[in-house]
This record gives sequence, C-alpha cells and structure tokens, in this order.
Amino acid sequence: MTKAVGKTGLNVQRVYTTEGVHPYDEVTWEHRDVVMTNWRDGSVNFEQRGVEFPDFWSVNATNIVTSKYFRGAVGTDVRERSLRQLIDRVVHRYVKAGVEHGYFADDKAAEIFEHELTWMLLHQVFSFNSPVWFNVGTASPQQVSACFILAVDDTMESILNWYREEGLIFKGGSGAGLNLSRIRSSKELLSSGGTASGPVSFMRGADASAGTIKSGGATRRAAKMVVLDVDHPDVEEFIETKMREEDKVRALRDAGFDMDLGGKDIVSVQYQNANNSVRVSDEFMHAVEAGGQFGLRARQTGEVIEHVDAKSLFGKLSQAAWACADPGIQYDGTINDWHTCPESGRITASNPCSEYMHLDNSSCNLASLNLMKFLREDGTFDAPLFAKAVELVITAMDISICFADFPTDPIADTTRKFRQLGIGYANLGALLMATGHAYDSDGGRALAAAITSLMTGTAYRRSAELAGVVGAYDGYKQNAEAHQRVMRKHAAANDLIRTYHSNDASVQKLATAEWQRGLEVGARNGWRNAQASVLAPTGTIGLMMDCDTTGIEPDLALVKFKKLVGGGSMQIVNQTVPRALKALGYQQEQIEAIVEFISEHGHVIDAPGLRPEHYEVFDCAMGERSIAPMGHVRMMAAVQPFISGAISKTVNMPESATVEDVQEIYFQGWKLGLKALAIYRDNCKVGQPLSAGKGGSSTAEAKTSETVIEYRPVRKRLPKKRPSQTVSFTVGGAEGYLHAGSYPDDGLGEIFIKLGKQGSTLAGVMDAFSMSISVGLQYGIPLEFYVSKFQNQRFEPNGMTDDPDVRIATSVVDYLFRRLALDYLPYEKRAELGIFTAEERTAQVSADYGQVDLEALQVGVEAPTTKVEPASKPVGEAHSSTELVELTLGKAADAPLCMTCGTKMRPAGSCYVCEGCGSTSGCS
Repeated sequence: MTKAVGKTGLNVQRVYTTEGVHPYDEVTWEHRDVVMTNWRDGSVNFEQRGVEFPDFWSVNATNIVTSKYFRGAVGTDVRERSLRQLIDRVVHRYVKAGVEHGYFADDKAAEIFEHELTWMLLHQVFSFNSPVWFNVGTASPQQVSACFILAVDDTMESILNWYREEGLIFKGGSGAGLNLSRIRSSKELLSSGGTASGPVSFMRGADASAGTIKSGGATRRAAKMVVLDVDHPDVEEFIETKMREEDKVRALRDAGFDMDLGGKDIVSVQYQNANNSVRVSDEFMHAVEAGGQFGLRARQTGEVIEHVDAKSLFGKLSQAAWACADPGIQYDGTINDWHTCPESGRITASNPCSEYMHLDNSSCNLASLNLMKFLREDGTFDAPLFAKAVELVITAMDISICFADFPTDPIADTTRKFRQLGIGYANLGALLMATGHAYDSDGGRALAAAITSLMTGTAYRRSAELAGVVGAYDGYKQNAEAHQRVMRKHAAANDLIRTYHSNDASVQKLATAEWQRGLEVGARNGWRNAQASVLAPTGTIGLMMDCDTTGIEPDLALVKFKKLVGGGSMQIVNQTVPRALKALGYQQEQIEAIVEFISEHGHVIDAPGLRPEHYEVFDCAMGERSIAPMGHVRMMAAVQPFISGAISKTVNMPESATVEDVQEIYFQGWKLGLKALAIYRDNCKVGQPLSAGKGGSSTAEAKTSETVIEYRPVRKRLPKKRPSQTVSFTVGGAEGYLHAGSYPDDGLGEIFIKLGKQGSTLAGVMDAFSMSISVGLQYGIPLEFYVSKFQNQRFEPNGMTDDPDVRIATSVVDYLFRRLALDYLPYEKRAELGIFTAEERTAQVSADYGQVDLEALQVGVEAPTTKVEPASKPVGEAHSSTELVELTLGKAADAPLCMTCGTKMRPAGSCYVCEGCGSTSGCS
C-alpha cells in the first residue's frame, strides 16, 4: 500500500528520548558469558561468551535473549553478539516499512519513531512477541504472528488440508486453533449411505501429527486448540475424550507401564496435544439455568436430531474438566456480541491459549507492555506516559502487517484485509501488590480495569488516526455499523468502572477521554484495525522484560529464585514486597523485619508488625494464602469489557474442589461476561512430571543384560501388644482425638481418628481415612510422605488449635499430620518439611537475632553461651521459582518439566514458561 493522495503522515513526538542523544549512549554496557546447562545431567545446552547487554538487564533475561533470539550460527562471524544488533535488526525493518507505506509525515518523524522504539525495547518497557525476534530482519520469512485460527469444512479434502496447514504452522514454532463443528457427526449419514466418522475420529489423526512434529524444530511439541459447538450431536463424546484417556493411563500405569510425563509408554495416550473447548451458546446456558431440554442439530440441515437435558450435559462438561482439566469453555454469545466484523463471518474458534478470537483463517501479532515501568516513585500510575507508549507500540504493530509473511494464502488474505492486532500487558500482579492492592479486591480490579480500558481506548484512537493516514482496513466498510457499535460498548463499559482511589480515578478519567476522542475520529476515518488488544501469556517475553508476573496473573509466590552473575542462584523476597509495605505506610525498620520473616517462612502470616487486614495484599497464586478461584474469575471479568479478544488464563482450583465447584466457576464465567474460561484442579492429571536426578538413567541401557527383580511391598503388621498414645485436639472449635500406635522398635504403624458423632458421615469418613493410612504405613510408605501430601490441605473446620506447637491449622488433616510429624519424625526430616515445635522456633529466633535468655538474667544466672542450632530452610535444590515454592510448601506443583533444561516450568496464562531457558508450552 502506498500513501493515499492528500493524506499527511504521522508527526511523532519524543516521549523517552532526547534530541541529539542516541538511546544506546544513555546506558552502560557490559560483556557477559552465557553458559546454560541441564541441571539433571550437567550437559551444556547453550554457550556464547562475550555478549553485550546493558548493566541493568538481569542474568536470566540476558541468557534467554541470547539463546532464543540472537540469530546466526554460534561461533561464526554472522552470529549476533549484542542486544544492539538484535534491536536494530527489528526496529530498522519496522521503520523502513513505515516510510515505504507512508506512515510518517517526514524523515524527522521516522527518526524519532526509531529512537523511541529503540529506547522502549532497550529499557524493557515493552516487547514484541517471539516470532518478531525470531524472523524480522533475517533471511527467513518475515512471520510476525504467533496466533492462528484455521477452518475446516465437511469434506475429506478440507480435513486433509487441515492436517497439512497445522503441520506447517507447528513446524514454524507457532500454534493454531479451529472449530470442528462443520464436520458431520457420527450420528449422521454420508451421501453414499454410510455413517459419518464424526469430528472426534478425525481429531485422532491431527493429534498424532501434532505429537510427531517438533514445534519450531525444538524439543517442545505443538500447541493447538480444538473447539466443538455444544449443539453438535457428538459433543458428549468430545467432552469425554480426554477423561477416558486418563482412565486408560491409570490402568496402564497400574499394569506397570511407564505413564509419567515423558515416559516411553505415554505416547499411546491420545488427544493430549490439544486444548479442547466446548463453545456454549446463550440458549444452552439459559436452558441449564432453567433445567430444560436442549436440541442437538444436524450439521447440514440444522434440524434437531436429539434432545438432551441441558443441566446434565453441563454437569458432564464440568465432571470432565474436574477430572482432567479439559474441556475448557467458550461463551459464543458474548464472543460474537463484541465482534467488530459480523458481516464477514462469525467468530468460531480461538488460538491455543484462548486470547485471540476472530475470523477463520486469520492471525494476530502480539506485543505486551511492562506495567511496572509506568509506576511512579510516589506509587501512582503514570497514565499519560502509558497512553503515549501505547500509541507508539500499536503503530509499530500495524506497520508489521505491511511486510509480514504468513503460513498459508487464506491466512495472509484475511490478516491483510482485517489487520488484527493484540496489544496487551504483563506485570499486573506485581503492579497491584506494589500499589498496596490485593489481587482479589474491588480496588485492585478497579485499577486493572481502568488501565486495560486506557490501553484499548488509546490503541483504537490511534487506529482511527492511522485510518486517516493510510486508510481503514479493507473489511471496515462492510462492517462499519457493527464496528462502531462495539466501540460504543467499550466506551459505555468504561463509564461503569467504579473507582476507589485517586490512582484508578485518574487513569479512568484519561481512558474516558481516549474513548470519546477515538469515537469522534473513527466516525470520520473508520479504523485501521478490526481488533486491537488481547491479554496473552507473555511467557518468554515476560522473562525478557524481567517481569515478576506474566500477563494478568498474580504473583506465583512471595519468595523468588534468582540467577547470579558468574553462575549460581539465590532465594530472594520479591522486590515488590517492600514497595507494597511502603505504600501501605510501614516504616523502614518494620519493612526490614517483615521481609526477613517472609524470607524465612515464605508467607506473611504472623509477620512481626504486619496488620492482619494487610495480609490479602500479599496473597499469591500458590502458598499459605492462595487466591480463591473466584478471585481469578472476578479479575478476568473486570478487564474483559476492555479487551478486543480474550484473556489467556487458567483458574487454578485446589485438589479438594468438587464438580459442583467447577460448575459454579463455569456458570459464573458466563454470568460475568467472560469470553473463555479454563480450570485446572491440582493433581487431577495421572501422568505427573518426575525427575530421577543426575545420572538417573545411566543404567537404563543395561536392563536387557541384567536380571530384573520385581519388587512387591510386604505388609509388616503390628504385634498384638504395642505402645500407643492418644492426643486430644481442637481445630477451629471442632474437638477430636488422635490415637497413634507404634512398632515396639519405634516407628508409627497405625492411627485412629475420632471426629464427629458416632454413626455420622464425618466419623465414617475419618474411620476409612485412618484405615487407609494405617495400611499404607504397614506396607512401608514413609510417614514423611504422608505429611508432605496432607499438610497445608485447606478446608473447614480450620483456624486456631489448642496445641502450643501448632497454633493455626488450615484443616483437621493439616493439624493431624503436623502433630504426627512432631511426635514421630526426627528433627532433620521435620526441618525439610518446615515443621518445628514452639521451643525450636523460639530457639531459632534467639539464634538468628542474638537474643539472650531473659529468664536466666532475671534470676541472676549467666545465660548459656552455646549457640542453639537454628532451624534450617527447606533442604533440597531448587532450579526455578516453582521448585522453590515446592520446597517451601512441602508438596509438588502441577507443572511440566522443561524439555530443554529440565527445570520445572511456571504458569503463564493457560500455558507454561521455563525460567531457565525461556521455552514455553504454548504458541508464543
């Protein structure tokens, strides 16, 4: 496209840069060695020495950018060696395309634009998505998009083409999603008179293909989304596919097959390479609400061929999600009510992470802003600076479509006609904590909503201005009325934001002005982009920007794992914690004491001087005080009206959650106006990631020449007469008794728990629970294993106890196993689990702070000079924040191991990201 006659280009104003000073000259550069190893076997995954980065970039960001984004063969002269080369390669291509296509008023505006983009990337203010860093400015195809939506019709040619197109996208390192609802069900006839196979059978072939192709030539597998409409006759089969496979995994595992994640036999499990989602209509949800019937429709004629009970079908959907985390749910009515281009087709599917939703055969290129870069020293959010940054970033994103390449011709055609963009942000969780807001609070949601509204309002206002310079998107004329209607819906939602503080009020006020200005300019010019914003996982690019939190997520935990220059690592308290304490009005001495407490305990409960009403500010995704599932849903609902697309986020639920809890989450997601929702219940998957440690597989090859001795556990029964003890307890007002019997040569062998009235359900459940634990102990299961699994279980009754060693319990089970640990485990094992007596904790504090024995001084006796050995921190080696949280909590986190470096990944939206090497499990 050339510059339209009579239209003037953009005049770009300086925001971050200084006239006559290049951004590179404002920072101090240093040379570093990047050596990345696999901690399991010590092998070197990547090595490049002497790379150049600013001194304020972290070791982790340096490692990830060098290994992931520098182009050229390592060890050759063409290999990039400096961040300057990387940024220049990308920015120069954007500026060149902007000049060629008439975006800038003159050369001066283009130069300022180049300097501003460079400064923002250099200072980690924002980042483009990974394909930009991989491809732009290289000899490779200039693919800039990470998210794709495909289409498949009810013909064999189309189905086979679906396999082909997915394979090409996976090969390029991206992911794709599509809706299979056009394919006839297994209950319908073919033209030849036979019965159709149905979409689930064709999913099997696509799943095998995805599992075979290494995404981007790397070790991670493809990311994909498969959607089926709730009125499809095969919807029940679709819902149960993964749940049935989990049953198969259990059976094979119990038969001795290796079914752990990465195990040699796990490949026999089907449908595991895709996220599945059911697309529900408002009609269906109203039927669920009313308890009525719902019709399943033939694909070709649209006639109802079967009626089902809506509530029962919704229950099966929730049951499957409870059992294996799939399928997720997409709310078709809400999605298409906010669709800017309905005249060009409905929105039927999403990308693998569920944040991009638009027309079939389309793509979206993403970029994310680091919200912490807009937090002033006084704790206020710099809304005007944020709006200027959004202007620059959204302009660059639109320019990229002018030169971008695409994996298929239909995707290229749709993307160039509709120019879908996905600006978003990262570090929301850190921003809220730093400003003294709880993630699950009205104030926190108000600030998040105002910032999101300002981002999308500014992006669309700039899009309208761009339409006046280089023209509206090709599909705008056909969809003008609908596009304007959606813009008015966004603006109206902005007016409904209830503000609680001058901070969010000032952001919302500017957002209101941006929406009004955008509506005025758009009425004259139209808009350049059919879509402007999404909230993506920001996995690898979040690490590139040194973000504490990804996307819309809260913080993972208060204590982080940090890599050090020269190798090694250390455990640190999040830097947002002291900033939050300062915002809450605490003095420096108090802040230091609280931070020290968090460093030792990993949580804020009973931190010295911290007021209980401030505990919620420090609630995290994991830990002693984890955010309730509905807290995540409410945050999503607060920002959804200000997002063009949707939100990549998984709502984590505790293992104790019920199917009814899942139903309520899915139902409230519809009521609150979300576009998509997925849940994950802890430990619902059978195949969990395991690590054998260094050298764990060294003898694997010798198995064929060795005699295999099968180990079978033997029950060691207790003698007729054995020592025992009984402990009475009270937890949250509930009274009970714990009877524990031991072997004569020491060691716990049985327990009996008396809780509730004789004959009651609770008493019966506790009897059965006691019996199963007792039998397990007699078969040799270590007590410390049970303690690690059952401590920190959270359910009623909970609260204060009458035990001086365990003052607060999160449940009766939590108390019982802490008490058993104190009575039957040696100090070293208890130290690993973080369980100590009151006396041991007192001794630890005395040793840490050098306090003298006050009682000894009072009676005139010299205090003992022997230093009491302090309680140690959790014993074990952590290689990521997730593993550090595991050591702190004493229980495993449900996250996969990185296929590249072996560390446990951390959640990033509905995907996972490796802090060690930047690999992701999604499509970014």
